Amino acid sequence: MARPVIGICTPVERARWGAWDLDAFLLPRNYVDAVHRAGAMALLLAPDPALVDDPDEVLDRVDGLMLAGGVDIDPRTYAAEPHPLTIGIVPERDAFEVALVRRALERDLPVLAICRGMQVMNIACGGTLHQHLPELLGHEEHRRVLGSFDDADHDVRLKPGSLAARAAGEELHAVKSHHHQGIDRVGDGLEVTGWATLDELPEALELPGTGFALGVQWHPEADETSRLIGALVEHAAQRIA
Repeated sequence: MARPVIGICTPVERARWGAWDLDAFLLPRNYVDAVHRAGAMALLLAPDPALVDDPDEVLDRVDGLMLAGGVDIDPRTYAAEPHPLTIGIVPERDAFEVALVRRALERDLPVLAICRGMQVMNIACGGTLHQHLPELLGHEEHRRVLGSFDDADHDVRLKPGSLAARAAGEELHAVKSHHHQGIDRVGDGLEVTGWATLDELPEALELPGTGFALGVQWHPEADETSRLIGALVEHAAQRIA
């Protein structure tokens, strides 16, 4: 039987290799490794202006969609002014991912939106973000060590019976976190189904009435014990069974 295909939206970053220093489509390997372990093929989706206007061209070719983590989202995407600490924005990536996830949700294509990806999913449904959580929460526990998941674990309380709880396999879930922005106004139709036990910050979003549309503020790809990516692949496989 053919493996399901999971499309993973790919960040645009400056990278150096050998003598070269160029813009690159650059995705951490652990996303792909996690998809492979779950029994699926990973297809990296680079930002493409043509697909902003016609996302079906690529969504027709995948069985599930994953939005990866990365840099801050341009606040103009949700009609806000940039905070001084909102940095590294890549508008072409934002437009591409908003278009893809909005259409994927309309089509009921399985979606797993990770960290920044959950924020993109919220914006695609009309929601907004807090641009710098330490100002709101008074601590930096959601991004303890910049550029590392060391000492990044905290617990998330998941709503009983929710997609998030079913995918995680438990209602109190230890997660690896690395973010300084978070959900403000929740997007239309979305439901918050996970909260950080640290401070009740929304950490899981889902779209009720769909097969699998889940956003998580943590990084399951960085945790080989996590069941979330396997759950996405399981739902994607049902489309080709």
